[in-house]
Amino acid sequence: MSENLKLESAYKTIGEIAKELNLVDENTGILKTYVLRYWETQFKQIRPKIKAGKRRYYSEQDFKMIKYIKFLLKDKGYTINGVKNLLDNKKDDFLDDINKLGVYKPDLKSKKIIKEKIKKISKIVKDIKRFK
Repeated sequence: MSENLKLESAYKTIGEIAKELNLVDENTGILKTYVLRYWETQFKQIRPKIKAGKRRYYSEQDFKMIKYIKFLLKDKGYTINGVKNLLDNKKDDFLDDINKLGVYKPDLKSKKIIKEKIKKISKIVKDIKRFK
């Protein structure tokens, strides 16, 4: 094993987390680490270890929670308060499952297919009602 490779279970820096989650300014290429620091103030579930020099180190559990929060905010369109309510009102075992399994992201293709089928069924129902 190379010295440059980190163990999967090793703590990650704020820069590594931002890079893995693609929190990068598209114009400048600079990592948006300020987003993670802001989320720390908003979500009690994110608690990195802060060592000398105020450097943040995130556990794998922190990373998975951040990934889930990003998913809810960016992909699902929740507000900060919406995510807070969701996380605060869920049972501890729910959060444990999220952290163990990672973030569930449904296949967008299957969503599209389901929507198309619902539209077809709705049209058929309307046509049937019209002929009654």
